[in-house]
Amino acid sequence: MAKKSVASLQTKSNRLTKAIKMVKSEKSGAYTFVESIMAPEAVNDFFSKK
Repeated sequence: MAKKSVASLQTKSNRLTKAIKMVKSEKSGAYTFVESIMAPEAVNDFFSKK
């Protein structure tokens, strides 16, 4: 089960999005958080990758 969060950030000329997803480790079974700041168009690709 993966949870996700998206927040919009805006600078002078760029619109950026900070995306956070929870990923389960295959070795230990523990959950870790992966976060990235990207263009809004790339958010769906970020969440679809494992």
